[in-house]
Amino acid sequence: MKNLLFVPIFFCYYFGMAQPSNTSKIIGTPITLDDLVIAQFDFPKMMNWHDAKAACDSLGNGWRLPSKDELVFLFQNKYRIGVFKFDIYWSSSEYGTGFAWFQNLGYGGQYPSYKLDAAYVRAIRAL
Repeated sequence: MKNLLFVPIFFCYYFGMAQPSNTSKIIGTPITLDDLVIAQFDFPKMMNWHDAKAACDSLGNGWRLPSKDELVFLFQNKYRIGVFKFDIYWSSSEYGTGFAWFQNLGYGGQYPSYKLDAAYVRAIRAL
């Protein structure tokens, strides 16, 4: 019986640890480039634009969603910064009322997208 209980507990613990969920596991050991401080990790799940802005703001201490120009900078320096997914990331830059810009950090394309679509998020802050 003890072995049967151990397996689900271990499974939950192992997979819970794989997804950073608190502030220190998102910020990690940030890298500083020019006048930006970039969180070491993405948020663990894709999210819509509204949730992305709120998630970055919830980190406190000036952390925020990068602008579309700052995402270009992140793309240009992605090998210095560290691991990014070969996927899309939200910017704080809006495009009309229901859209915002995202950037593919794999190949560099930038496009407006509906704010309710899902994309990854990397927080930044100014020095």
